[in-house]
Amino acid sequence: MERKSPVYNVIAVPVEKIKPNTYNPNKVAPPEMKLLYESVKADGYTMPIVCYYNKTTDTYIIVDGFHRYRIMLEYPDIYEREKGLLPVSVINKPLDQRMASTIRHNRARGSHDVDLMSNIVKELHELGRSDAWISKHLGMDRDEILRLKQITGLAALFKDVKFGQAWRPAEGALEEEEDEEMLDLE
Repeated sequence: MERKSPVYNVIAVPVEKIKPNTYNPNKVAPPEMKLLYESVKADGYTMPIVCYYNKTTDTYIIVDGFHRYRIMLEYPDIYEREKGLLPVSVINKPLDQRMASTIRHNRARGSHDVDLMSNIVKELHELGRSDAWISKHLGMDRDEILRLKQITGLAALFKDVKFGQAWRPAEGALEEEEDEEMLDLE
């Protein structure tokens, strides 16, 4: 089967039909947003927004390009010049694959919000994805996945993790400590 990259089928989509996803951990600071606006103003849209098409709602869910989408929403001059249309490249993948695509796009470019990133790891875990799958598809090592799981504070994320026994008090040690504390109080 011959594969053809989605970028060869860019379509013009009314911005009103495009919706952000609920899981993108990428944040752009105001100076960089201003720079993005200046870039789009000077050069136009040079890269399409990557979306998943939801037939049921007739909407396009953003996989990559949220900030380029925001530029059109927040700057009337850009909206008018582009006639309210954004260039869109469509990928047809299930949610877990779209989440992985979003992370791959983001990680190739910049930084992430740690709390949002840990929520993605949590959601992927809840979708039945293993740490190995997350590692492979999101480009993370096991320690990073473990740290992100720890942030969520959910014990369910650790059910398959093997923990060693750090230390155990010797038998009677707790009683001896309590006796010593009682002597200190007297």
